Amino acid sequence: MLSPRTQSATGYAHPAYAAALSFLGNARELPRCGGALVERPVPGSERSDAMGPYPLFACARWEGLAGDLEALQGVLVSVTLVTDPFGGWTPGLLEAAFPDLARPYKEHLVTDLSRPVAERVSRHHRRELARAAGRRVEVHVCDEDPRWTVEWCRLYANLVARHDIRGPAAFPPESLAAQLAVPGASLVRAECEGEVVAMSAWYAVGDVAVYHLSASSDIGYELGASYALMYEALEFFRAGGAHWAHLGAGAGARPDRTDDGLTRFKLGWATGSRTAWLCGRVLDRDAYARLTPDDAGDWFPAYRAGKIA
Repeated sequence: MLSPRTQSATGYAHPAYAAALSFLGNARELPRCGGALVERPVPGSERSDAMGPYPLFACARWEGLAGDLEALQGVLVSVTLVTDPFGGWTPGLLEAAFPDLARPYKEHLVTDLSRPVAERVSRHHRRELARAAGRRVEVHVCDEDPRWTVEWCRLYANLVARHDIRGPAAFPPESLAAQLAVPGASLVRAECEGEVVAMSAWYAVGDVAVYHLSASSDIGYELGASYALMYEALEFFRAGGAHWAHLGAGAGARPDRTDDGLTRFKLGWATGSRTAWLCGRVLDRDAYARLTPDDAGDWFPAYRAGKIA
């Protein structure tokens, strides 16, 4: 039976989310903080290390994280994670829990939902919204009908192929389906003349709506369906009481890049940003030293330098 703590957790902080990433490794729950890691074998070794669930690590009690990591000394070689920028951590807490690596990493774009979205959206995005409306793009929040999961997996496969996505973000269908079963999940779809052309998956975490993933068909790209999809989703969560939308990061560490399409798209909705930190800790120094090549550079963990996952 799940504990009351686990039952109240949602989104990335729920152990079911880490379990949904079984294609990357096995979920290891952290009892003191309430989060979970993904444990995976170290290539060319009989040992294992752990990463935070992709894309972010979240937990209920950040003050318990250091104790959880202490309990894993010698059990795993190392742990690496990127923090939820809305998490209840402080820089000092992270530096104490991760003496080997704790630094600001990426700026994540956020939207203040205290006012209507139409008052904040960029001029470019307003034009795209008008175009999508003129092309009769309609947006709906999905119910629990299994057909929406099938449509979601189809669209995400198109995204992976279109952008040649590899590594943790290349979620297989069984992982995508499991992610939708995590408490707090919502799936939103855009349709044109009865055909699903775009969908996005979200997690509700307290007063924050987390933009998890989005994907479109080729027709959806032509219609600009992603603009209508985002606008209606933001208004849906705003009406439901969310104060913030967490849109995530684009490529690179800066939130103001204009050479990346995803970042430009998110910037048009954003009202600010929050910082996610990259953290790492060596849990078995002898094993870490044996596994690390001489030319590893400053990658962490060094023995995974240059590897996709």
